[in-house]
Order: sequence, then C-alpha cells, then structure tokens
Amino acid sequence: MTQHTHNLLQQMQERSPELSPAQKMVVRVILDDPQAAVLATVEQLAQKAGVSMPTIVRTCRSFGFVSVRDFMVALAQSYAATSSLLHRSVLADDGVADVSSKVIHAAISSLSELDRDLDVVILDKVAERVAQAERIDCYSVGAASTFIAHELHSRLFRLGLRSNTFFDMHQQLMSASTLGAKGVAFVISHVGRMPYTLEAARYAREHGATVVALTQPGTPLAAAADLVLAVSGPQDPLRRVGTETQLAHLVVIEILMVRLAQKLGPVAVHGLQGFKQLLQQHGLDSDAYIDVVERPADRGTQA
Repeated sequence: MTQHTHNLLQQMQERSPELSPAQKMVVRVILDDPQAAVLATVEQLAQKAGVSMPTIVRTCRSFGFVSVRDFMVALAQSYAATSSLLHRSVLADDGVADVSSKVIHAAISSLSELDRDLDVVILDKVAERVAQAERIDCYSVGAASTFIAHELHSRLFRLGLRSNTFFDMHQQLMSASTLGAKGVAFVISHVGRMPYTLEAARYAREHGATVVALTQPGTPLAAAADLVLAVSGPQDPLRRVGTETQLAHLVVIEILMVRLAQKLGPVAVHGLQGFKQLLQQHGLDSDAYIDVVERPADRGTQA
C-alpha cells in the first residue's frame, strides 16, 4: 500500500474529482455509507454503484492498494478513526454541506434498497387481508415503532376501517385474545425481539387472528407472523432504530395504504374526500374556522 490508511476516507473525498465517472460512482457509494461498504462483497458494492466488478478493483488500485481486501481493511480502520457518533455516514470533521449531502444521500440509498428488496406480493396479500378484516389492532413498543403505529392507525381510520393501537403489554394481550379469525394483529418492531410484543403476536395467532409484522427479516417476530413486511435498515450509531429505517417504514405504510384504498374501491376514496373537506372546514389554519369561531360572538352582539 502506498497510501496511509488512517485518512483513506479523506483521500477519497479529495481525489474524487480526478477519477473516472465510474470510479466516482464507487467512491460516492462508499462515502455515503462507509460502514455498509466495509461489510459488502465486491459484487454487492458493484451492484449498488451501478458499475462492473473490475471497476471496483480499479478504484481500489487507484488509491494504492493491491487488492480489494487491503482496501477494505484500510477503509474499516479509517472509518473507525474518523466516524461520528451522530450519523453513520458523517465524519467527525465534516462541514455542514457534507453533513447535509451525506444524510440526504443515505436516506435516498435506504429507499432505493427498499424499492429493490420489498416483496410486493406479500404486501398485496397484507392489503387483501386487511381489507377483509373486521378489526385491525396495531401493537408496538418504543418511540420509533409507536410513531409508525400511530400513523398506521390514523390511515386505517381514514379509510373507514375499524382499527386500534395498543402499546401497553396487558392491553396487547387482551386485544390478541379477542381478535379471532376475522381480525388482524399488525405488529411493528424493527428490532423484532421485544418479549411482550412477541408474546402478543403469538397469542393473537393462537386465537386465530392473522399476524402481520413490519420488521427486519430473520427476527423472532418475523418467525411468529403469518405475513412479514420485511424492511432491512442500517444500524444507527446512537439509536436502535435510525431515521432511515423509520423513513422506509413510513414508505411501506404509504404503499400499503394506497394499495388498500384501491382494493376498497370508490367507498374509500369518497371517505377520504369527506375527511379532507371536513378538515378544510374546521382546520385551525383555515379561513372557514375563523368564520365558525366568530359567528357565535356576532349573534351575541346582535342580541
């Protein structure tokens, strides 16, 4: 190796303009997510960058490394020495422009992976089952999953479906025991290992309900579910569930709700239009709301 390993990431930033377009793509992918790049195979890295595997080799050699393996070892060392605890893609000495660009590109990369990996056949089955359900109860634990569960419940409610959210362990178990064969337990946990939520999922399944899980593939929750909306997400340096994973979960919910509305047909669309009109008439930021508030006072004055 002809280059020092401790500042490889800095070298990649500085020398990127002089590289070929294909090699720039490789560098861009690595700088967007050094941690994922270290763990990737040559084939995976080439696929993500949209280049050939020989281009990966040439990129490594352009920084003075004989083999891809040597390059990856140096990359891991450089990342460990300079990485920030605030975001997996950001270096400790990055300026605001780099921070902004890297966070946005990391989010875009996460959604691109979702577009590639999401099992739309399973998602369609979930939409079909939810459309036919008499009741859909959402279970979650923790701030990140609870945020997603609230959003799911709100969207189901607007589509005219009977839906509840339960975050308490005992309420989840009571819900699970009453869902029955026409109910759906929609369990949200990216970690997929929360004991109480797992118990509720298993209990719901034992009582005949369909269990849908929004989680990582290969988790105990995935094993306990009938239908799994599998979402892989990068590890966050500070939180158990990072922003990119939350964003991916929200997009999955959005896709599911659109597909569900298609299956429910004109009734659902009409209901959504009614909600929109109602909120426009009574929203706190609308002129119509001001009129409603002022009318009683006007009547009192006239009296």
